[in-house]
Amino acid sequence: MRIDSHQHFWKFDSSRDSWIDDEMAVIRRDFLPADIEPVLIENKIGGCIAVQADQSEEETHFLLDLAVRHDFIKGIVGWVDLCDENVEERLAYFSKFDKLRGFRHIIQAEPEVDFMLKPDFCRGISTLKKFGFTYDILVYSEHLPSVTEFVSRFPDQPFVINHLAKPLISEGKIEDWKKHMTAIASFPNVFCKLSGMVTQADLKTWQPSDFKPYIEVVIESFGINRVMFGSDWPVCLLGASYKQCCLILEQNTLHLSRVENEKLWGLNAIDFYQLGS
Repeated sequence: MRIDSHQHFWKFDSSRDSWIDDEMAVIRRDFLPADIEPVLIENKIGGCIAVQADQSEEETHFLLDLAVRHDFIKGIVGWVDLCDENVEERLAYFSKFDKLRGFRHIIQAEPEVDFMLKPDFCRGISTLKKFGFTYDILVYSEHLPSVTEFVSRFPDQPFVINHLAKPLISEGKIEDWKKHMTAIASFPNVFCKLSGMVTQADLKTWQPSDFKPYIEVVIESFGINRVMFGSDWPVCLLGASYKQCCLILEQNTLHLSRVENEKLWGLNAIDFYQLGS
């Protein structure tokens, strides 16, 4: 089964979703399962992971409710306040929901570049493994030195980097990003999503070849067993259709074997998020 490891759903709220500004008019509306299901079928994608876009437990429940009603939503990455002193109690509560596979915090929006190293946040992270939860790392490239230190503290916690840590593809910058990503990839409990690439490129003039150097770095450093496809739909619509996102990855991984492609397009996501359990 091909799995999209990274999608979002929302009922658009201009106050809550203020990050979606006027320049993002194409995604300033509701995006719900009925909008994506035929697209998944068209692109031979058998299921998806829905990832939080709002930092609230209400968001987590919203996604869980969608997952109950739509079988193609195979797993949820929700939000919980990992800095809360009662975080273990909240994780125990959420552990009762079968499709809740892990959590994410929008670290890229925090003012401190080393936010993830804060003692209270790390304390929250240290409780995830007890309940079998994964953690999605959402950062910019400037956060990568902190990410390296962060993942080194939790060798048994399953982590996955979202969107290749958002390298500046539009500017062709790669060396600094490559150095840090290679260091992070040395930790065997860290995976990486080949997702969100098009929004880091020039939205109007990108070419599939623009992404090749970045895809190569990720696959070479993490290895074929720790990378997974993600569309970042509907955010990807700012620069590409769902089909184009698939083609970007397909055209830049023609050298992979059938078995390697099966891992990249589904098996690794199934393994990481324990979708078979």
